Amino acid sequence: MGEECKEAGAGGRHAEEGLVVDPADSSKLYEDVPPMPLMALNHISRLCKSVDASVRFYVKALGFVLIHRPPALDFSGAWLFNYGVGIHLVQRDDARKAPDVNPGELDPMDNHISFQCEDMGMMERRLREMRIRYMKRTINEEEGSPIDQLFFKDPDGFMIEICNCENLELVPTGALGRLRLPRDRHNPPVRMVDHGDGDGE
Repeated sequence: MGEECKEAGAGGRHAEEGLVVDPADSSKLYEDVPPMPLMALNHISRLCKSVDASVRFYVKALGFVLIHRPPALDFSGAWLFNYGVGIHLVQRDDARKAPDVNPGELDPMDNHISFQCEDMGMMERRLREMRIRYMKRTINEEEGSPIDQLFFKDPDGFMIEICNCENLELVPTGALGRLRLPRDRHNPPVRMVDHGDGDGE
């Protein structure tokens, strides 16, 4: 079941180790970087103990849609897509070993992917319905732009965050002209035709 955890300290690991790059000197980072032709995140890929279990998790808990894979991919796996991003699942075997993950403790500082959410209450209710253990916290309250976060793990122990991060304004450090914000064309083309193998409109 869900469990609520106290908010972590605002400083965290960065406060202990110090910033790697001083924002005041960040312009030096871009001196030899040409404009890049990237548009958006296309997909993430996960090695799974059970592709079937992971498909059910991402469909039932997060609303992803199963997508046909190219026939050239002759290994066990599955493709999912929604919200402008894909999740590619690959069956783990002796030749494909997943990196070590922490299957137990929920640590917001651990590696994770994050989904922006417009109804945090609905997502928390869904996690409770599915009996998925999660951590809940709110940060940035002192600055007047509170961010609610939910952290939980998929069947293989990979951590996922759900947040209303649109409450936080992103402030570039001297590189505003380099930002490329996604438009409609950043999505891969989606065939919006029902072939009788799923829900269509």
